[in-house]
Amino acid sequence: MADNATAPTYTIGECARRSGFTMDTLRYYERIGLIDDVRRTATGQRRFTDADLEWLGTLKCLRDTGMPVEQMARFADLVREGDHTIPERIRLLEEHRVAVDERMADLAAKRDYISGKIDYYRSV
Repeated sequence: MADNATAPTYTIGECARRSGFTMDTLRYYERIGLIDDVRRTATGQRRFTDADLEWLGTLKCLRDTGMPVEQMARFADLVREGDHTIPERIRLLEEHRVAVDERMADLAAKRDYISGKIDYYRSV
């Protein structure tokens, strides 16, 4: 395990590139508490760590699958509160998975409809 003092850190621009979030989104997520404890240099510049990038990967998955920011914030709070919140985290993620499954089924039905239209137009 690398010593924290020698672990690599990333500027906000590097973090944005690596995470897929914009710099504005990273600042917003920090402001609303989705990410916290971002280290700063003596001049106040943010320095993100590999652990921050890993957490941002979780947030990106949740966001990209349609989890509302309020639920993401609740999940972040639960993670910070410790392992005793694991059952509630599981419940929150299971509920989100159901919503994702419903959206996927809806999209599949719409894709099938579009495929039917394509088949129809090819037959005319």
